Amino acid sequence: MAKVSESQRVRDALENAIVDGHHLPGAKLDPAALASAFGCSRTPIREALQALERSGLVQIRPKQGTYVTELSITELAERFEVMAELEGMAARLASRRIDALALQQLREALSECEEYAHAADPDGYYYANARFHGIVYDSSGNEYLRQQAWALKRILQPYRRLQLRVPDRMRRSLAEHQQIAEAVANGDATGAERAAREHVLVQVKEFSQLVSTWRRLSGGAHSASG
Repeated sequence: MAKVSESQRVRDALENAIVDGHHLPGAKLDPAALASAFGCSRTPIREALQALERSGLVQIRPKQGTYVTELSITELAERFEVMAELEGMAARLASRRIDALALQQLREALSECEEYAHAADPDGYYYANARFHGIVYDSSGNEYLRQQAWALKRILQPYRRLQLRVPDRMRRSLAEHQQIAEAVANGDATGAERAAREHVLVQVKEFSQLVSTWRRLSGGAHSASG
């Protein structure tokens, strides 16, 4: 197995921390603090941050510092619209190509979503939700689509995670997942595509709640180092 470089190790860890919400949108990242936390020099930190900037997760501002990318309402809406099309296409293809094992895994992920929704556990739901969508991507049978969906999902994930804290969102998200899973299981390509697309587009319609929730939860994140 190839050895992972120090900068790659840092990049993977930072990417996970951003996606998991440990560094909120708008938060400033302190390279010195990160080097201390990872027990490494500033060089792999700098290389990791540059790689994350290329992927869109952070922004490096000359003479100001490095910040977790904070998208405007318009930018979020545009990305969610593209995500909706990717999700719809993946579900349509998955309805034709999913195998028995993946279908069982999809149902298990749906059961986990239901369990966490009933427990009012947004963090647990977040991970079950990621598994659910990942199975749909993997079952599309289209590797390029899978890669593009995951890349955009990583950028939007902090916002999708925060939105799970909007009142009643988990319950409605679960119902949307149930529609997607049923259509995929029945081989209903049109229904699966429509349900998956609407599942994402509904989040565009709820941006006012999303922004309100983000502002309340992020608090002083803009001046924090994570």
